[in-house]
Amino acid sequence: MTLKEAQQTVDEWINTVGVRYYDELTNTAVLMEEVGEMARLMARIYGEQSFKRKEDEETAASDLADEMADVLFVLICLANQTGIDLTDALTRSLVKKTKRDAARHQNNEKLK
Repeated sequence: MTLKEAQQTVDEWINTVGVRYYDELTNTAVLMEEVGEMARLMARIYGEQSFKRKEDEETAASDLADEMADVLFVLICLANQTGIDLTDALTRSLVKKTKRDAARHQNNEKLK
């Protein structure tokens, strides 16, 4: 699925199953909540925090994928609401980063 297709699919879902978009401020808060849930799992899977229950550890990889998908879903909602074409935005961002960081990362001793 392309980003454009994802934006269309989310828009169709919102307008049929979801009834309507939450307002932009609510969706921003929801996005922060979802990022927090993803961060919690990252801290436990890859960081130094531990799971409280063994069952949580056993489903962590699947849960992380779900949380990443939730973050993407809400980000797509916000893009749709604000008229942003994510394909164009990502393309512009990659061009900007390539120009800005072409030598920067190559010369970074921390990355070698």
